[in-house]
Order: sequence, then structure tokens, then C-alpha cells
Amino acid sequence: MNQSVQLDAIDLRLLEALQQDCALSNQDLAARVAVSPATCLRRVKRLVDAGVIERRVALLSPDALGAGLQALLEITLDRQGAEHLDAFEARAVQEAAVQQCWRVSPGPDFVLVVQVADMPAYHALTQRLLTQDANVRNIKAFFSVKRAKFDTRIALPTR
Repeated sequence: MNQSVQLDAIDLRLLEALQQDCALSNQDLAARVAVSPATCLRRVKRLVDAGVIERRVALLSPDALGAGLQALLEITLDRQGAEHLDAFEARAVQEAAVQQCWRVSPGPDFVLVVQVADMPAYHALTQRLLTQDANVRNIKAFFSVKRAKFDTRIALPTR
């Protein structure tokens, strides 16, 4: 959260409502947080402009779309110089199957969350992204067998 933005109780109620359903119309959002539509619109715009709201998206069902294989990958590089880390990161974020790319420490250099249709699609991804890169030293893959929880909400302070 942008530390320069002061959030009051109304902002927090707006953010909580938007985290639950960003498709609410301005009228419905205003009613849900008990402010006028004009106030609601102005405040949401301020939160977007300040970078508190990065973007508004629809969450899709991987199973419904035939993308039912999710894996978490730990990637360790041979050379960890800034240019090598940046180069791998640039390639990883360009891959559509890579949903999340994290540089981490200590341990591996990167953790990737990937979503693909099946094992052949996973194999093709690893060929493109990992095995053709001479700087990738080690790959450790964890395949999801059950999604016990998936939430995109951030816990907000209470006022």
C-alpha cells in the first residue's frame, strides 16, 4: 500500500467492497459503503491515482478453461549478477503461463507460479523457459493436487 496515502474508514470500506466484487456499479458500491455516488467515484479515482488500486480484474476458473495443472517452481541460477537475474526475470514475465514471478532470498533465486493445461503443456513451458537457458542450474517443481484456499484479498486495517 502506498504509505503516502492516508486511508480513512470510508476508503477501507470501499477497498473491502472492491476486493469482494470489483464489478459493482458506482451506484451499488456507493450504497454498499453508505456514501453518495459522487463521493464514491471521487474516492475510487483517488485510490487508483495513488496506486492503492493497481487494477481491477475478473478471476477465471482454470478448470472451466482447461488449464487445470498448476505448479510452483523454484529456480536457481548459476550466476546471480544483476544482469543475469534481470534477464531471467524478463523472460519469465513474458510467458503467458507464468502467473506470478517472485525473486526470493534466501534459497532459490525465483519462485514461479505457473498455470497450464496439462503435463505436455508444462513440458513445453519448461523447454522454452528453463532447459534452453544455460544459466538455470536447478529447478524444483511442486504440482498442486488440491487448492485448499485461493484469495486475492489483502487484509485491511480496521478503524
